[in-house]
Amino acid sequence: MITRPTDDDREFTAARISAEVVLRVGLLLVLAFWCFSIAEPFLVPIVWGMIIAVAVYPAFARLRHRLGHRDGIAATVVSILLLLVLILPLAMLSRALVDDAAGLADQLASGAVSIPPPPAWLAGLPVVGQPLEQFWHLAQDNVGQALARIGPQLQAVGVWLLSFIAGAGFGMLSFFGAIVLAGVFLAHAAAVQRLITSVAVRLMGERGTDLVLLMERTIRSVARGVLGTALAQSLLVGMGLVIAHIPGAAFLTLISFLLSVVQIGPGLILLGAIVYKFSLGFTMGSVLFLVWCLLAGLSDNVLRPFLLARDGDVPLWVVLIGTLGGLFAHGLIGLFVGPIVVALGWRMFQVWLSHDPEG
Repeated sequence: MITRPTDDDREFTAARISAEVVLRVGLLLVLAFWCFSIAEPFLVPIVWGMIIAVAVYPAFARLRHRLGHRDGIAATVVSILLLLVLILPLAMLSRALVDDAAGLADQLASGAVSIPPPPAWLAGLPVVGQPLEQFWHLAQDNVGQALARIGPQLQAVGVWLLSFIAGAGFGMLSFFGAIVLAGVFLAHAAAVQRLITSVAVRLMGERGTDLVLLMERTIRSVARGVLGTALAQSLLVGMGLVIAHIPGAAFLTLISFLLSVVQIGPGLILLGAIVYKFSLGFTMGSVLFLVWCLLAGLSDNVLRPFLLARDGDVPLWVVLIGTLGGLFAHGLIGLFVGPIVVALGWRMFQVWLSHDPEG
């Protein structure tokens, strides 16, 4: 005799199934969170390694063809070239950054900071002119008392600056690890591309393949056309400032990079450095520094057409937000990862806006 389930049995069965589903989803979420917390320190180098691999893949493909499709050898050669091109100049500038910060701290501690008198036009500024002039005179007479007056604001800036300097060494290790990972990705480029395409198709359906191509174009456009040009130009500027012994060379190089990203260029930085150098004397070194500054300042006119990827351009304000946000969030390596990640997010947002749900 077959007994039919009662309403209470059905409710109990439904409740048990619901509880099992909640338990499974909960376990998956806990596992996902646990995996994320373990892998979090490595996420930025992994993302940066993937970005580098995508950006240099066309050059890698040409080299692989010339080497008889030896993927491993071609990936090794590209990785070594990237290490020479990126790591050595960045290591030199990072060392200069630490030296500048240490020198400034020693000068402040010993009271050896020399502050010139304020310009005459400062007092004429509306609202802020008189307070700024008074503070300037206070700093000229007693630097310690002036710093104590702006202690809370200076402390906040100092904490961030110290953390950025302290993270410079870790940033260099992250760069090294990212380049090594980029070489691994390039050596297995076909398998990595199939994996990414499969994930995109799984998440987004038939449009996944097109979105992967869009991501590649966006990465190459920002990494090569914007960041590549800004990085190459700022490295030229930085090497000139360091060799010429310009005070604050590392900080000026960082500012030059940000100005190059937003297409303003390092002209103002170079002009101030040239004036300072010639104020010390009209020497052969000053003339050579002037020539170097002219070449570095105009180098973007040669670099940008050479590096620019014509597809996938993104607004400069998106790149700027990503650059500054990456700098504050992840330090040195965030300068490069941030704008590309934000640019990708902007492109995905545009695709989502243009998608017709009924189409």
